[in-house]
Amino acid sequence: MRKNAKSIASFELDVSNLPPLTAEERAELETLSRKAERDIDYSDIPAVENHCGFCRPAEMTTIRIDADVLAWLRAQGAGYESRINTILRREMLASGRLGG
Repeated sequence: MRKNAKSIASFELDVSNLPPLTAEERAELETLSRKAERDIDYSDIPAVENHCGFCRPAEMTTIRIDADVLAWLRAQGAGYESRINTILRREMLASGRLGG
């Protein structure tokens, strides 16, 4: 089923004025703080596509990209360089052979 734009709710969170934690939330955080990192289930958290989205690039380089591929990337809007990095990172991780 496809949602239309009118059915999507959005809001802005004022991080300087967060609502207080409920007793249940405090208890959950306390329980998590006692667990080892490896024992915490993160399966309900979506994968982050671009985990370095806020980092400066470690290295600048020039690459050659076919004109139609570049046009396709640019047609998706601003941030095409980040999309290139995301696509390359996804392929690197899928290959099982990490760069370095």
